[in-house]
Amino acid sequence: MKTVLISLVFFAHFSFAQTDGSVRGLVKTSDLQPAHAVSVAIKGTDKTTATNARGEFEINHIAPGSYVLIASSVGLETKEISAEVRAGETAFIPEIILKASVKELAAVDVSASRDSYSAKELSPSLRLTSPILELPQNIQVVTSEMLKDQQVISMSDGLIRNVSGAVRVEHWGDLFTKIFSRGSQAQAFRNGFNAVNSFWGPLTEDMSFVQRIEFVKGPAGFMLSHGDPGGLYNVVTKKPTGISKGEASFTLGSFDLYRTTLDLDGKASPNGKLLYRLNLSAQNKKSFRANEFNDRYVIAPVLSYQLDARTKLTLEYNYQRANMSDVGSYYVFSTQGLATLPRNFTMMPGGMSPTKINDHSLYAMLTHSFHKNWNVTAQASKFLYDQQGTSMWPTQVNGDGTIIRQVGSWEAKSGMTMGQVFVTGEFSSGLIHHRALGGLDLANKSYLADWQQAHPLDTETQKFDVNNPNLGEPPNGYPKFDFSTPLEERAQKNNGGGLIDQRYSGIYLQDELGAFENKVRLTLAGRFTYVRQSQYGGKPPRVANRFTPRLGLSYSLDKYTTAYALYDQAFTPQSGQLSNGNAVRPITGENRELGVKRDWFGGTWNTALSYYHIVKKHELIGDPNAPVNSGLSIELGEKKSEGVEFDIKGSVARGLTLTANYAYTDSRVTKLAQGVTSLKEGGVVPGYATHTANCWMSYKLNRGPLQGTGASLGATYLGKRQTFWTQSPDPAQTLPNYLKLDGGLFWEKERLKITANVFNILDAYLYGGSYYSWLKAYYWQADPPRNIRLSIAYSF
Repeated sequence: MKTVLISLVFFAHFSFAQTDGSVRGLVKTSDLQPAHAVSVAIKGTDKTTATNARGEFEINHIAPGSYVLIASSVGLETKEISAEVRAGETAFIPEIILKASVKELAAVDVSASRDSYSAKELSPSLRLTSPILELPQNIQVVTSEMLKDQQVISMSDGLIRNVSGAVRVEHWGDLFTKIFSRGSQAQAFRNGFNAVNSFWGPLTEDMSFVQRIEFVKGPAGFMLSHGDPGGLYNVVTKKPTGISKGEASFTLGSFDLYRTTLDLDGKASPNGKLLYRLNLSAQNKKSFRANEFNDRYVIAPVLSYQLDARTKLTLEYNYQRANMSDVGSYYVFSTQGLATLPRNFTMMPGGMSPTKINDHSLYAMLTHSFHKNWNVTAQASKFLYDQQGTSMWPTQVNGDGTIIRQVGSWEAKSGMTMGQVFVTGEFSSGLIHHRALGGLDLANKSYLADWQQAHPLDTETQKFDVNNPNLGEPPNGYPKFDFSTPLEERAQKNNGGGLIDQRYSGIYLQDELGAFENKVRLTLAGRFTYVRQSQYGGKPPRVANRFTPRLGLSYSLDKYTTAYALYDQAFTPQSGQLSNGNAVRPITGENRELGVKRDWFGGTWNTALSYYHIVKKHELIGDPNAPVNSGLSIELGEKKSEGVEFDIKGSVARGLTLTANYAYTDSRVTKLAQGVTSLKEGGVVPGYATHTANCWMSYKLNRGPLQGTGASLGATYLGKRQTFWTQSPDPAQTLPNYLKLDGGLFWEKERLKITANVFNILDAYLYGGSYYSWLKAYYWQADPPRNIRLSIAYSF
């Protein structure tokens, strides 16, 4: 197929004379901001298009001559512009300025966004300029309106129900979000930067400063530093829009949830060149378990300055403060089996000092259009993270229900400095249209941790009894850890057990060749990555490098339907300490994918169907034969994942919005690394569900006395779930199927919206867990019982 396509492309290139021309341009509002979704048509013809998120448009295959373009959009004035098209050339209109009524445009923005469940394009941080429909890969976007309607407040708060095949594995509660996709842990990104610096991060993002989350299925190392073969998610933060507006919200909920947010967006200078965005959030939240809490605070300012018509500078700072109970409070242990204790059972004593976390991320981005078809972006980021607290994990779990609880120290510092420069552009050679991408990535990451100090809360003579739990002061008292000695000294003293140091650089090139009026698109890409990584115990750093190719083919069956095929490789540095003392190797993998995408009824809703086959090598997993706070891992060996995914999103009828998905996943160990005893060849890989199905439907009345009133209903189903660590010695001890129903009512009028949702309507005892061979016991984490949230939001 590839040979035939290349032959046809070159035949067309050399055999036909180019007679048509094209027109390109940039549309901005009067405050010099890109105008998105503006209709641009050639007067007297049926040729039309719409501007992308950067305000750009292009119309191809135009016969030579003089034309009039009409640019129009609701809330903006309509403008006519003359254009002269010559054979074989592109007429460029550098700037079309449309005047806007700020009040009218704000109202249009609010009205349009409320029904926005489907996304047409990716954020600039993913670097690709092609529409999602044309890309040869399954990419799903969770929009801000989904987050609001479902009252999602953090990454670990049910967000993944909007993405096929995504499963959250329980581990350390709400400290970080461990999402599995296609049988592997998805890499976490923020604004296009890899935010992973250890096995236990990054801190879950509060949704107050998040605009959208983009889930990229399969490898994406060619465009985002490096990525896991299973995929990644990219958290995109809110940026200034140039429209003076704001929103304040207040949320009340079960278990003493009190939360307030403020979003301010506008102009900091009269001429509109300097824009700002400020998001603030404060949250107090307890739990259905005793002595458990999770308080969060957010400050997220952004400034952007239009240096000239082609150059823009954006500066951003995100700060998250977490004040939470011991991260091990979510766990429950028993030798009798999973879920054999009450749902609200806890081993967490009152009076424990909280875990405190400060998470800083800073960004600077400069974009410049140096030619009508070419743009360069340079951006840098600095991530700083510090944590001081504890993690509770037992040293004994006995058959008579007695336990010795132990608390370990967990102080950590993380620092990441990353830089990216990339160029995007378009050009034509004969009848071939090119979308080009090239760039350079650099990163320096370090992580220090002390988790080696330990204090048992109970004694051999006074053990914790699950049948008669004492949640007061522990028999052995509270821990008093040494946090005064510099962390660097303690990390070194512990034989490097908490030291991670990684540096990598990469260069990549990609060309998307479009032929036959861009109906057929061939993607050719490659990346070279170099990584230098420290090893535990003071051993010399390890160096690795690799070239990874990418080949994609997409074909537009019609204007709204695309079929695609993809082959990609992955090369992902990873950090950790192997129990056998060997050096940690980067993850390598291959991905093959086939799929079909379609926009329905003009793009009001869309569907995606894909099949994938992934082979992955050298992945680390926690050593189930060692204490969980030891930091020790084992190398799995080789595994194979394959499956089918289906997604549907958008406004499927007037007033009815829907997001629904289903995924079948089969992930198995094909080769075991030496010394792995907890798994077997041909056995399933821990941490995923064979069947996942989700939906969220929302219907709003658009006329009549109840106009603005609506109802929502959602469901999550996980079938044939795999435990996280190891298989139980008792075949009867498996994770049951998971079914969770949610739903609620909402009312909105003009600038006010009130939303009330009930979660876990059936009040089912829902949980995830595993057998843990080191303790010879079971552990699990329970989901909350039936609970409610009420939110009031006012836009101004």
